[in-house]
Amino acid sequence: MIHRKNTKAVQVGSVKVGGGAPIVIQSMTNTDTRDIVSTLAQIHSLAKAGCEIVRLAVLDQDAGEALKIIAVDSPLPVIADIHFDYRLAIQAVEQGVHGLRLNPGNIGARWKVQEVVKAVKERQIPIRIGVNAGSLEKELLEKYGGPTAEGMVESALGHIRLLEEEGYDKIKVSLKASSVPLMLEAYRKIHEVTEYPLHLGVTEAGTVSSGVVKSAIGIGTLLAEGIGDTIRVSLTGDPVREIPVALEILHVLDLRQRSVELISCPTCGRTQVDLAGLAEQVEERLAQLPPLDKPLKVAVMGCAVNGPGEAREADYGIAGGKGMGLLFRKGEIVARLPEHELLAALLHEIEEYVKEHQRK
Repeated sequence: MIHRKNTKAVQVGSVKVGGGAPIVIQSMTNTDTRDIVSTLAQIHSLAKAGCEIVRLAVLDQDAGEALKIIAVDSPLPVIADIHFDYRLAIQAVEQGVHGLRLNPGNIGARWKVQEVVKAVKERQIPIRIGVNAGSLEKELLEKYGGPTAEGMVESALGHIRLLEEEGYDKIKVSLKASSVPLMLEAYRKIHEVTEYPLHLGVTEAGTVSSGVVKSAIGIGTLLAEGIGDTIRVSLTGDPVREIPVALEILHVLDLRQRSVELISCPTCGRTQVDLAGLAEQVEERLAQLPPLDKPLKVAVMGCAVNGPGEAREADYGIAGGKGMGLLFRKGEIVARLPEHELLAALLHEIEEYVKEHQRK
């Protein structure tokens, strides 16, 4: 069992972060925020995939103005990503966003920080302090001889102190780096010295081929240690691709219940059916299922060594043989079929399950 730290809770729109709430999945749009139609279309795609909070870059006042419509029409709570210009932060708050991502220390004079705090206090929306190794303050880079975990933690604590001195504590914190060992060390250190909820991520993780591995190791390691309250898997390209990876990380760690799970063996020299083809077709069908009120586990196994045992652990499963295979239901063999009939028989069982357990 993973024992999570009971951090302070903050409310991002309708979504609770920290305080023992389930791990929250986030992403960020890559559309031009000023393009309201495209931005909302991407947010809807993210929501459909399982995203729960979305962040938008706010580069200028036109983007800030667009938030007025986006924040109302978005199916997800909206966080405005702000850098340097305190006026954009205030504008975003006035337009109805549900949270800010900024570093108080980089928006200028103390009075500017005070103006931002005054705005978020009126709406009671949280601020995420987002420290990145690649944009650490110059003085900290000089002090520590480059981006280090100690420097990242010192930066975060300095930004936290600015908000706390203004009487504001609705705070989330992130310490991201493209180096997995560095982000692990930074998050472990900040975890020891603050009660604020932590947003986990490996920044600039790369494309799907490399970014999935880096994110799974970095985010997954920390979650397994009980660190973290919300996550973002950062992948170059369409952000919708991030969500299945995030979900899978949570599923593997039993931090989120799977609605549908497919298990299949890697195949070996004993395999005498087209297992890869069967597994891919089953996976494609499972991806199309509607929400279910009860989890569904399906096994597609290749031989008689481990196949029957694994298939018996699933709601439905098939185990291949030499041109033949077994169909299982709730651990019991229900049919012995030729290879070409296995897929249709398994899909029929799944369809019957969906009829009974489709969420109303």
